This record gives sequence, C-alpha cells and structure tokens, in this order.
Amino acid sequence: MKLHKTVFRNYAVVALLLGLGGEAYAQTEPEKPVTIDSFDVVRDYKPLLADAVKIRRSPDMTNKRSYMPKLSYGSIPDKKLDINTGLKELDVQETPFSAPKDQTDNYVKFGIGNFNTILGEGYFSYDAYEDMRVGGFVKHLGQKGSLDGQKFSRQEVGVFGRRILPQFTVDGVVGYNRYATNFYGIPMADDGITSLNRTPEKQTFNDIYFTGELTSNYDPNNEDAFNYSAKLDAYTFSDKYNAKETSVAVSAYLNKRVRAFNIGANLSVDVNTVDGTYTPAGTGQTKNSLATLNPYIRFKGDNYAITLGANLVPEFGDSTSFNIFPAAEVDFALAPEYFHIFGGVNGGVKKASYREFARQNPFLGENLVIRNMVERLHFFGGIKGNAGATFGYKVKATYRQLENMPLFANNASTPFRFDMVYDGDGDKSVKHFGIEGELNIRLSELINLGGRLNIDQYTTAQEEEAWHTPKLRLAGNARFNISEKLYIDAEVLFHGLSYGKDWDDIPASTGFPTPAPRTFKKAEVPAFVDLSAGAEYKATKQLGVFVRANNMFNTEYQTYLYYPRLGFNVLGGLNFSF
Repeated sequence: MKLHKTVFRNYAVVALLLGLGGEAYAQTEPEKPVTIDSFDVVRDYKPLLADAVKIRRSPDMTNKRSYMPKLSYGSIPDKKLDINTGLKELDVQETPFSAPKDQTDNYVKFGIGNFNTILGEGYFSYDAYEDMRVGGFVKHLGQKGSLDGQKFSRQEVGVFGRRILPQFTVDGVVGYNRYATNFYGIPMADDGITSLNRTPEKQTFNDIYFTGELTSNYDPNNEDAFNYSAKLDAYTFSDKYNAKETSVAVSAYLNKRVRAFNIGANLSVDVNTVDGTYTPAGTGQTKNSLATLNPYIRFKGDNYAITLGANLVPEFGDSTSFNIFPAAEVDFALAPEYFHIFGGVNGGVKKASYREFARQNPFLGENLVIRNMVERLHFFGGIKGNAGATFGYKVKATYRQLENMPLFANNASTPFRFDMVYDGDGDKSVKHFGIEGELNIRLSELINLGGRLNIDQYTTAQEEEAWHTPKLRLAGNARFNISEKLYIDAEVLFHGLSYGKDWDDIPASTGFPTPAPRTFKKAEVPAFVDLSAGAEYKATKQLGVFVRANNMFNTEYQTYLYYPRLGFNVLGGLNFSF
C-alpha cells in the first residue's frame, strides 16, 4: 500500500512539472505546439550539392520567335547555295544556352566567297507590344560560275505584320522576289564537239505577292467554340519574255465541335490566268481556275481520330469540269505517343502554276502548255510515333493514279530550254507507288539528327520515262551545339538516277534540227551526293562569325540535263544582332 502511494505521489509530481513547463512554453510561443516529431536544431547552414537532385524538371530555356516570315527560294538553282548557316528562311535558330535577355529584334548578315559569291541579308522587327508585331526583311545573293553565262542573282524584300485582337488574329506579308540567270546549258551537236548554245540568253523572273490571314483565337474555357479562318493569296509572276501569271485565291476554314465530334468544311476559290502560253485557239492565254469544297465530320477520342468527307472540285476557265473525290482518314494510337497507325483515301485537282514550275526549273522555254493535274485516286497509310521529345519517326506508303502529271522535257529545237509535257489522261493514267520515311533524333541538348527518305516508282502512260524524276532521294542533317558560342551543322543530299530527252540529230554545220520526224534517246542524269557543312561562332552577344562549305565532293552534278551545278564553294562572313 505504501509502495502504491509512493509511486502515485511520484507520478503526480512529474505530471505537475510537465504541466507547468508546457504552460510556460505556451506563454512564450503560443502558436507552436509541442509534438513528439518536432525538433529545433541550431547549427551553421551548410549547402549540400546533393540537394540539386530534388529538382526533377528543368525549366525550358529555349528561345523561340512567335513569328517569322518564310522565305522559300525553291530550287532555282543550286539549292545548296542558300548558304546562311541555318538562315535560308530567315528563322533565328534555336539557342538553348542563351537566356531570354539575349533575344534581339534585328539581324543583319554579310558574307563573301569563291565564285564571286556575295551574300547580304537583314531582318528587322518591332515587337514592343505583346499583341502586335511589324517588321521587314531584305536579302541579296549573287554568284558566277566558270561556264559561259553561269550566273545567278536573287533578291528579296518584304514587310510583315501581326495583330492579336480579343477574338481573332490578323497577319500578313507583302513582298517582292527577283531571280536572274542565263540559259547556260551546253548541249552538243551530232559531232559531239560543237555547242548548240554559243550565246547564252538571259532570263529574269519577277514575283510580287501578298498573303493575309484572319484566324480565330483559341478559347481554353470553351472547347466547343466555333473556329474559323480566312486567307487571301495574290501574286503576279512574270519572266523576261511574254509569260505572266496572275493569281488571286481566297480560302476559308470552318469548324464546330458538337459533343463527341467535329463538323466543318474547307473551301477555296483560285482564279488563275497565264499569258504567253500555247493554246489550240492561238490566244496565248490560259485560264485554269478552280474551286474546292471539302465538307467533313470528324470523330475524335483519346486514342483515335476518324474523318469522313468529300472533295468537290469544279474547274472553270478555258475548260470546265466537275470532280467528286472521297476524303476519309483514320488515325489510331495502339500505344499513345509511341505508336500510331494511320491511313486514308482521297483525291483532288492541283493547279498548274507557271510560278511553281519556274521555281523548280528556271530554264523553261516559251509558249508552254498549262494543264491542271488530277489526282484521281490516292491511297496512303503507315505508322508514326515518338518517344518523348528525343525520338520521332514516320513511315508512309502511297499509291496514286494521276492524270496530266507535269514533267520537264528538253525542247527539240533548243535542247537547253525545257517544255512542259503531261502524262496520263482519262483513258490511261500514271501509276505512282511511293514510300516515304522520316526520322528525328535528339541525342542530347548538344546533338540533333534528322533524315528523310523517298522512294518513287512511276508507271508512265504515254511518255517513255518520268523525265528528270529520280526514283530515290535521301536527305540527312545534323546539328551540334558544341558550346553556348559554337554551333556546327551538316547536310547530305542524295539524288538517284533520272533521265532526260537527248535530241542528237542536230548537225553542227547549221545548228538547226532536221525536219520531222525527230528522234531522241534517253540520256542519263547521273546520281549524285551533295555534302555541305557550316559553323558559326558567337564572339559576343551581338557579333558572330560563320563559314559554310557546299558541294564538298566538288562534283558538278546535274539536276536537269545539260545544266551542271557549281563545284566546291566556300562562304564566310559576319552576322550582327541588335
């Protein structure tokens, strides 16, 4: 009994002391209750490097411009001579090591090289306001090869603007492009020695264009909102002689989400006229306008998208027709983001444009024939996917039936000029089977690789070959960000064997072709590999030094018969941003 009293007395004393201590503590720090897992440790702070592993996601420091004009030079000629170290479209390259404060609105560049190469370009922008940007661009590139008349000169100038309003965004570009060259091709007479082009003539193309677009803004609070856009494209394109193309195209896009599906339409009207062409009536003018209406309904889920519709294409002008084509496509994710299968069937009419033909081949002759190409049937399917942001791929197979497929063929009287010939008609169409593959790999922040493969097999209808169309094309590129100041990039291009028309019965004594019927033989345009590489060093935040080497194998290859490209050439210079 005494033991119990003693123990009880001891417990009571301890409880009383603890209560007094807790009350005293509560009076000094009433907002911090004492718990069994609370500790106050007082010591010097020592930062530990291991704490850095707690940051599981690094911020994206990539600098990107929201808007840049797209300056496409096509392949007129020597595509590899857009030697701007990644600036052939005046897009500021990704600079992952630069902080946002290094961004600038203005850029100028100047370079010189062999073959009398002179390069100068500038990009200027004012974007002090978040909802508005205006600016302009200018460019000059001139070169002169070793052959008689092997000269190239290209100039571009334009202004652009963008305004973001509460409901929609308006942007537009107006510009002028000029390209000048000579018919420097060197076909030989029947003796194999005498040139049939002793005094190369000049050729100049002038292109004045305007593009404007109005697009509805995305509303994150209303996914069922009505989406729309309207676009106006207009240009006038002419050469030194009597060829001139005038085009005005208006297009629109409408889409409305209704529960689990989208319903909408794409529509366009393209009014096109080409002067200086061959016509049966002898008017010298071709009107090949067309309109397109593409209504559709799209079912879209988390792992699939199905689109059903039709393409209605009336042609009007010198000839009229009304075409109806199917338009269906499916995309199904077997493993979302990693593996998709897709496929579809469609058809359509592609406008024959003198502007596009001249951009591909500037050595066109006079009085060309202009016809729209009809894609009567087009099946496609393949797989695509990616693994995060470091690996992406796509493989696609295509089968098409084509009518009036345009081809470049050497003229019988002046082989150094090219005519437009068309293969396939309503009775027998051209069959095209193609395989296309793309691959993009980002090994690290320092290394980016990409590649593209095209395999094309054409079964012609009337022509002996698909002239100047290679069956195999392969392109690859690599970019290495060695440091925050040094960048290196490389490109390789492979074109397979193609064929041209070689009219070999022109005597050297007269230089004029023999009377009909004319004969020709298939001339091989050999396969070639073009390797180019460049480097850019950022000496300061504003000043950079660049160098570019093209056609490093020094092969004067041909894309079109009789027209060799420039050999090994180097360009170097300075760029300055401010």
